Amino acid sequence: MLKGKTALVTGSTSGIGLGMAMAMARQGANIVLNGFGDIEAARAQVAALGVRVGYHGADMSKPDQIEAMMAYAASEFGGVDVLVNNAGIQHVAEIDQFPVERWDAIISINLSSAFHTMRLALPTMKSRGWGRIINVASVHGLVASTAKSAYVAAKHGIVGLTKVAALETATTGVTVNAICPGWVLTPLVQKQVDARAQRDGIDNEAAKRALLAEKEPSMQFTTPEELAELALFFCSPAANNVRGVAWAMDGGWTAQ
Repeated sequence: MLKGKTALVTGSTSGIGLGMAMAMARQGANIVLNGFGDIEAARAQVAALGVRVGYHGADMSKPDQIEAMMAYAASEFGGVDVLVNNAGIQHVAEIDQFPVERWDAIISINLSSAFHTMRLALPTMKSRGWGRIINVASVHGLVASTAKSAYVAAKHGIVGLTKVAALETATTGVTVNAICPGWVLTPLVQKQVDARAQRDGIDNEAAKRALLAEKEPSMQFTTPEELAELALFFCSPAANNVRGVAWAMDGGWTAQ
């Protein structure tokens, strides 16, 4: 489905981003990886699927490095056909105790970076008459939780940015959509599980169940593979007129 196209996935050396990159590689897309995880392991996993793989280590909090990454994709791969904005960080604290530097970092990486990649990818996509932008938001782009002010603000912002971009490209072959996962057992979420287990004096499995029970009626984590299949749907001809949605894959979280 994506043979001959190039997909750039931010934050793709592990977790959701790597799952997205591998799913798109299986559909024939060449891949540009980005992130600070195990770079060589991620590259090897994607390359094993028989596609070209590039990597750029842009710090997604820095616009000049994002520009360099997009220029790399243009020079080495001829541009970006599928852009997946997935990079993200988290910090948990109540507003009156939230460190200012953590607020600034979360907003820049979780929200502003997507603006910068989109503004740089859209001209080529529009000129070619085809493109897919998939923003990995969160259930926290739709509803809030305590002690996550920066994350919730950034993810609500991603949903709004997605809608604006979808309207601006509505008569073109470019679509812009967001995916809003509930709990996915990424390293980011595992840290929250570990902290809960330590705080409550329970084992890791009990901490996972407690985390799910608070929010997610299905009592199961969404997997990176499931999210990647939804991303592939957005890339398919069946989704040509799916524009500006914030698609929850949250085990019933937002149905409550």
